[in-house]
Amino acid sequence: MAPSPWLFPSGQPGRPISTTQLTQRLNQLGIRPNQARCTALFQLATEIPAAILARTLGIHPDVAVAWQRLSAGDWATYAAQISRRGAPLA
Repeated sequence: MAPSPWLFPSGQPGRPISTTQLTQRLNQLGIRPNQARCTALFQLATEIPAAILARTLGIHPDVAVAWQRLSAGDWATYAAQISRRGAPLA
């Protein structure tokens, strides 16, 4: 196979590697993508409101709320906090 500029070439010009193939290759290297994904979602859920998490990642809002509950993130008062902020100084 000719050298490729891609880290994980698919073997088909102009086509990305499939999710399954990428997962297999990463697992062979000892990298567990599902664990990393869960860790990243968990961290994001503690830092941003569920609505923004859902919109940003393209996941269902119910899923984002579930991640937020698991992470113990409390964004129930987020809108109230924002509305209490003073108007920016000009």
